[in-house]
Amino acid sequence: MQTMRDKYCEETRGKKLDLNLGEGYEVEVECDWYNKLIRRRELDLLIKHIGKPTPSRLQLRQAVANALNVDLKRVYVRSIQTEYGWGVTHAEVHIYDDPERARSFEPKHIRIRNATPEELEEMQKRGELE
Repeated sequence: MQTMRDKYCEETRGKKLDLNLGEGYEVEVECDWYNKLIRRRELDLLIKHIGKPTPSRLQLRQAVANALNVDLKRVYVRSIQTEYGWGVTHAEVHIYDDPERARSFEPKHIRIRNATPEELEEMQKRGELE
């Protein structure tokens, strides 16, 4: 049985996304889905980077924010998995409607992994790092 998400993913699969990660990087959308309940956009990306390093979490986060013209605080890279020896990476990215919503849904370890130095400082002031 095919879910609504699966059906929508079929429609968006294969679209190119210009993330400006640099020369030699090509990004293809595997799934672009808006989760109405959580109020976030969920992207599954396929990044081809033959002969190039895997993009960092922060680099990918900034590229997605710039390409989609959204605030960096709303973008979270959930996972980056590179296939050994292939130069192909699968990435899961969530883009929330509002940063407060992201703080309530994203686990602490994901928020810490995605944090810029400034965001880590803010988290420390709020007492989230203890």
